[in-house]
Amino acid sequence: MKVLLIKDVKNVGKAGEIKEVKDGYGRNFLVAKGLAKVATPQVVEEWKAEQARRAAEEAAEIERLSEAKKKIESAQIRIEKPAAPIGIRGSVTHDDIAKAIREQLGVEIDKKQVDHKKAIKSEGLHNVDLKLGHGIHAVAKIDVVAVES
Repeated sequence: MKVLLIKDVKNVGKAGEIKEVKDGYGRNFLVAKGLAKVATPQVVEEWKAEQARRAAEEAAEIERLSEAKKKIESAQIRIEKPAAPIGIRGSVTHDDIAKAIREQLGVEIDKKQVDHKKAIKSEGLHNVDLKLGHGIHAVAKIDVVAVES
């Protein structure tokens, strides 16, 4: 019997492959456990259409992230913090950076995407790495300004 593997199966094959297996193994184990489907022409066509749809969605997502990267790297984000006798009061958090990018550039960034090891506790220009997804990184220029409260 021919089956289309939905998930990777050890010693059989990887997801998306069509394999010839014994009838009992295919029907009673692979199909019953949801690891495969019987490889009819309709099932194969549905699988190919689904894979094409996923590839198109991923390409659109990568394009959107590339545009966001260009927008972030070409701009300078200004963050205002209360002034202290020396520098600023407190520090600039990941949430502050994400919020400033959303408000000033209109790019949706989650605070978990901000990858900055040391806290920003001084005024001036700082470079912050942003992990946008799909292996795309952007370097944002953050200008921290102390304001009298």
